[in-house]
Amino acid sequence: MRIAMFSTKPYDRRSFEAANGAHGHELLFLEPRLTAETAVLAQGAAAVCPFVNDELPAPVLAALAALAASGTRLIALRCAGFNNVDLRAAARLGLTVARVPAYSPHAVAEFTIGLLLTLVRGIHRAHQRTRDGNFALDGLLGFDLFGKTVGVIGTGRIGALVARALAAGFGCRVLAQDLVPDPALEALGIAYADLDAIVAQADILTLHCPLTPATRHLLRAETLARARRGMLLVNTSRGGLVDAEAAIEALKSGRLGGLAIDVYEQEADLFFEDLSNRIIPDDVLARLLTFPNVVVTGHQAFFTREALAAIADTTLGNATRFAAGEPLGAAEVTEAAMVPPKP
Repeated sequence: MRIAMFSTKPYDRRSFEAANGAHGHELLFLEPRLTAETAVLAQGAAAVCPFVNDELPAPVLAALAALAASGTRLIALRCAGFNNVDLRAAARLGLTVARVPAYSPHAVAEFTIGLLLTLVRGIHRAHQRTRDGNFALDGLLGFDLFGKTVGVIGTGRIGALVARALAAGFGCRVLAQDLVPDPALEALGIAYADLDAIVAQADILTLHCPLTPATRHLLRAETLARARRGMLLVNTSRGGLVDAEAAIEALKSGRLGGLAIDVYEQEADLFFEDLSNRIIPDDVLARLLTFPNVVVTGHQAFFTREALAAIADTTLGNATRFAAGEPLGAAEVTEAAMVPPKP
């Protein structure tokens, strides 16, 4: 199967070429993002492989469907999230959408803990200070995680690992929220509660739920107003879960004591690119970067050797099964996934 891969970087080429030995697909690596204008680059490809920040609304899908004479039939996402795809339009146009339901939950969970520790102990500021020859400790006072209350929103594969690490590894009191409570976590003493109850008690809140119409801006002005004063917020899930402008106001008022994000709602034109010689055009992100108690990374939580290998193998496996007419199972995304019950 010929697969047109959009938004590719050198590391995508390396991981997919290594995994393709077991599948034998013809891979076309393309640097541009997938848009209505660039869809024509998929001419002759039976599948397109977008990444997390490629946008696939109805016009883009229609442009791909127009290539149907050349056999384009599969949208093989190389990510877990699918909020960037108009699933109803895909179904209407006869396009199958597949994703990578899980790759390395340990990669994201471990990075989440790393971000949290960086924020709590001011490691980002200490690193910059010592590079400038400043070894003073003033302004770097942190706190112990032991005994603190942490809210974990979403206890799927990643959230469950984070909850376990915080409860069993750091001695935190963990409160969780999910549509389906995990009995194994409850056995560890982790209690489930609703979001309002959690934000009222949590010293730290970490997000691990998908972005859906029901969860967009889950953390907004009204939610943050109910938060315990000084609460730290960590987001390694989807940028749209947090209203960034509301977070700025909460940081200014002290309602939020700190923010660590690996994702950002308007990241599509920013992340995965070197903008060091350019002015960042996004005023909200630029403002966030001025706060000393904010840590921003560029969507790298997934970025480990193990995760890249798993993503490539699963994505190519989806294409192999699709070409053979086999069911895709949990990898296939349908219209029913668009509006899950509100968490």
